[in-house]
Amino acid sequence: MSNWSRSLTAAGVTTPGARRDYDAQRRLVARFRPTSYLALRLLLPPRLLPHVVAMTAVMHHGDNLLDTGPRPRREAAWADWEHRVRDGLATGSSDDPLIRALVHTVAAHPRLGRRTEEYLATAAAELEFTGFATEDEYQSYVDGYSLPAFMLVAELLGPDGDDDGRYRAACRTFIDGSQRLDFVNDIAEDLREGRPGIPVSALEKFSVTAADLAAARPSAGLRALLDEHLGLARAALVESRGLTGLVPADSRRLVRALIDIELLTADAARERGTGLLRAAAGPPKARAAVVLLRR
Repeated sequence: MSNWSRSLTAAGVTTPGARRDYDAQRRLVARFRPTSYLALRLLLPPRLLPHVVAMTAVMHHGDNLLDTGPRPRREAAWADWEHRVRDGLATGSSDDPLIRALVHTVAAHPRLGRRTEEYLATAAAELEFTGFATEDEYQSYVDGYSLPAFMLVAELLGPDGDDDGRYRAACRTFIDGSQRLDFVNDIAEDLREGRPGIPVSALEKFSVTAADLAAARPSAGLRALLDEHLGLARAALVESRGLTGLVPADSRRLVRALIDIELLTADAARERGTGLLRAAAGPPKARAAVVLLRR
């Protein structure tokens, strides 16, 4: 029996059909996020691995629906998906293997029902996103979309209860750093799609124009702008290391690795500098491997 098969059994995924549903999500996550998938396989306890893989697949599928194509098509695709997810959760069945895996995982971890509802209710923020005028608009986006999406997985990694809200607050700090890093690191792709994630007010602060970005025109102001936002992302990620003290022992290695790989990515992005206008940076493979293999 493979490690994955043992994980399915440990997670309570025992019927052949359910195991095929989770196998499909494993292949999806391994394809679109190979480093994250490797981290999950190496660092998560077997009882959590299939469920975290399934919820990661849900996030990825939702992102694709919300981000791909003209707005009317995205709105229609999201409305159809949201209806089918709600119907699957209400009836316990679906013709979609991803929804079936989601339903199984929510049944095994009932608190995820609340997180899934929160995610479905707030995802329209991504449909409406065309960029930010101010830092406050960015922070509202983190609250309205990034955090609810992240909590789909964070709920599985966290403590049994969060009465004082410390865990959610720490997750919010992490996703603030991670989302800002994504917006800076993916600036080339976001510009092509007409949805830059750096607020206009920040561009104005450093006398950078949209035309400068579109032309990939290096300047001292652009370098200072990128450095500031990468610095803000890095500071939030460093602060979020407090998460490791709030999660159960068998989640700590993964949480620590996720934060450290994001920090490696932030450092690589800073080194690339204005070259980010041509392509995103990634963490050095050797250093990422050290993070994943560290005990």
